[in-house]
Amino acid sequence: MKNNDEFLKEMENLKVPDVNPSQHQNTVKMAIMNASRSAALGVWLIAVPCYFLLCVFMFYFFHARMGWFAAMFNLMSGLAKVPFIDFLGPVVLFVLPIVCIIINVLSILHVGVKNIDPERRKVKEVSITIKVKLWNIVLILISLAIVFVFISYVMTESISIKS
Repeated sequence: MKNNDEFLKEMENLKVPDVNPSQHQNTVKMAIMNASRSAALGVWLIAVPCYFLLCVFMFYFFHARMGWFAAMFNLMSGLAKVPFIDFLGPVVLFVLPIVCIIINVLSILHVGVKNIDPERRKVKEVSITIKVKLWNIVLILISLAIVFVFISYVMTESISIKS
C-alpha cells in the first residue's frame, strides 16, 4: 500500500511537457520509404532486366549458345511476336528500372520545411538532404544504366529502320 501511495504522489508531481503542435510541422524531416526495404525491392526490380541484358550480351558478343542464355533470349523474342504481350519487353527493360529509381530516390531523399524568421510566417526554408546509402545509390546507377541501354537501343533501331 505504501508503494502505491508513493507512486501516485510521484505521478501527481510530474511536470507535463509543453508541446506546441504548430511548431512541430516546421521541423518534420522524414524519408518517404525505408532504405533497406527499398534496396531489397530494387534488387528484385532490376534482376530480370539485368539477367535479360546479360543473356543478350552473352548470346551476341560471346556467341554462347548455352541453354539458359538462349532460353531467356528466345523467350523474350518469342513474346515480342505475340500481339497482346508485345509490351512485356519495354515494361521489363524500361518501367521496372524507372520504378526502382523512384523507390530508391525516395528512400534516401529527406525534405524538411521550417520558418526562417518567427516574425515573418510566410518566409520558409526548404532543406533537401540525401543520405548516402551505398546499396540504394548502386541500384539507382544500375537502373539508370539499364534505362540508358534500352533508350539507346530504341534510338538505333529507329534510325536503322528509317534508313
